[in-house]
Amino acid sequence: MLSMMASSCSLLSPKQIEVTAKPMDRIITQPVLPREIDLKEPMWYVVSEKNIEEFHERLTKEHGSIVFVAMSIPDYELMSYNMQELKRYLTELKEVVVYYEKVTDPQALKNEPAGK
Repeated sequence: MLSMMASSCSLLSPKQIEVTAKPMDRIITQPVLPREIDLKEPMWYVVSEKNIEEFHERLTKEHGSIVFVAMSIPDYELMSYNMQELKRYLTELKEVVVYYEKVTDPQALKNEPAGK
C-alpha cells in the first residue's frame, strides 16, 4: 500500500486526449425592423403683404388666436436640403442593415449566386 501511494498514479497508464477543432454554426437572430414612419402633413401658407390681412382674419376665425412662425426663402431652401440629406442617410443606412441581414442569414448565403 505504501509503495502504491509513493508511486501515485504512475501505475496507471495515461489516457490520450484528442483535441479537434471544427466550425460551428452560429445562430444570429435578426432584430425586428422598426415600423414605418407615419408622418403627418402640415399645412403651409404663403403669406405676403398682399394677403396678410385676409390670412390673419381667416386663421383667427378657424383657430382662435394665432402665432406666426416665419422663415426666409434661403432658410426654406436649407430646410429642403436637410430633408434630402436625411433621406440619403436613411437610404444608405437601410442598405447597411439589409447587407448585415444577408450576411448573417445562412439561408441567404446558400441562395447567393457564386461570384457575387
